[in-house]
Amino acid sequence: QVQLVESGGGLVQAGGSLRLSCAASGRTFSRYAMGWFRQAPGKEREFVAAFSWSGGITYYADSVKGRFTISRDNAKTVYLQMNSLKPEDTAVYYCAARPNYYSDYRQKGDYSYWGQGTQVTVSA
Repeated sequence: QVQLVESGGGLVQAGGSLRLSCAASGRTFSRYAMGWFRQAPGKEREFVAAFSWSGGITYYADSVKGRFTISRDNAKTVYLQMNSLKPEDTAVYYCAARPNYYSDYRQKGDYSYWGQGTQVTVSA
């Protein structure tokens, strides 16, 4: 199993930047691929960014493309660098892990493990 803990959220002004971190642990972590989702009050959780299963390709929602970057380090911490933030980016951000090659990176239902979420608030 995989345990995920997000950090780095907070309050930022429009146009500012923030970097979220997701610390992953678990003996089987190497068998999972990672992604980021977000959920605003009253809305469904939506896809933000993800790695392909191989890790060689990154995917982004149209709403964040060119502004957000997903990355990872040797310790298997996953990051979401968020630049040029807009008020509409305000949401709880979650990192998630999907378990197999056949899962769909865009669909929240295909992810088996989720962090607790970290609040990002962008003020005008």
